[in-house]
Amino acid sequence: MDSRLFHFVIKEFRQLFRDQRMLRVALVMPVIQLLMFGYIASTDLKNITTAIMDEDRTSMSRAYIRSIENTGNFTLKYYVESQKEITRLLDSGKAAIAVHIPRYFEKKLRSGGSADVQAIIDGSNSSNATLIMGYMNQINFSNSNAVMNERLDKAGISSRDLIPFALETRLWYNPELKSLYFMVPAIFGQILMMISMILTMFSVVKEKEKGTIEQLMVTPLKPYELIIGKLIPSITVAVLDSIFAFLVAVLWFRVPIHGSPILLFILGLLFSITGLGIGLFISTVSKNQRQAIMTNNLIMSPQFILSGFIFPIASMPVIIQAITHLIPLRYFLIIVRGIFLKGIGLRYLWSEVWPMVIFSVVILTLSVTRFRKKLD
Repeated sequence: MDSRLFHFVIKEFRQLFRDQRMLRVALVMPVIQLLMFGYIASTDLKNITTAIMDEDRTSMSRAYIRSIENTGNFTLKYYVESQKEITRLLDSGKAAIAVHIPRYFEKKLRSGGSADVQAIIDGSNSSNATLIMGYMNQINFSNSNAVMNERLDKAGISSRDLIPFALETRLWYNPELKSLYFMVPAIFGQILMMISMILTMFSVVKEKEKGTIEQLMVTPLKPYELIIGKLIPSITVAVLDSIFAFLVAVLWFRVPIHGSPILLFILGLLFSITGLGIGLFISTVSKNQRQAIMTNNLIMSPQFILSGFIFPIASMPVIIQAITHLIPLRYFLIIVRGIFLKGIGLRYLWSEVWPMVIFSVVILTLSVTRFRKKLD
């Protein structure tokens, strides 16, 4: 490395370490963000406040109630005696679901008939209501299946004799269906992009605000040396953050890593070039840090919404799905989830890698060209 460039890079690192506020943002915030998202950004519902109205009060009704409690998703907090109490609890939001087991529940089942159980769900939050309904359907199917098998055993008939074919379901990659395993790797990609953008962006904008960018322009440093000197500290911190995020994901949240960590970091380094390029571009169109923050928010919002970070791309309108192909984070999320959960390699990820390579090269080239024109 040229001595001018070497000393300039050292100067950039020293400047970064002097700015304690930015250093905390760069090193501490990603870990805090990962911890917060890891615990909060889960689509699994736990501790669903439940009201129970058991008018039968028999061993079978109690077994049904225990099956609800044993799932670990429901908290049986209220035991009520009337529909009026159920309405009050649901109207006030104190309960999310009320389960009503009517009289003669056990008697009807013992006599070979059918008995209905009513589940009244608060549907004001459609996403939560859908999950709760799915949990209850599973519980009801399990209980119904147990009663049916008991009846068939008494008749000396095997349930297999009555079913012409059976569906055997096997879950690959995430057998426990933990949303944590789906979300945490995505946060890994989000942190990598965000940090590389922010550090590069503020590194240049702060020089503008202080008026020191003009001093750099009259130094013997060539434009490409100035650009490299600005990018190296940012990409170094971004890589450190990705290592921290990886360790938190694997060691703290116990997210399985079935693929190659080396491939993950190599592709992560490639992806961070996109963040560097975007950050450099923002710095060329912003005169101060306030403008830079607003521009950053304008660019990052579509990245989260349209990348599949939270909302599935397949459920979006066709036109929006086409637009998502212009979102770099979309490709890296498929890569990082594929490596973490599926353990696949470059052979299966290549269709996501080459668009990401094109984005990285194009964005960085355009940003560097614009930055050099500003210097000239």
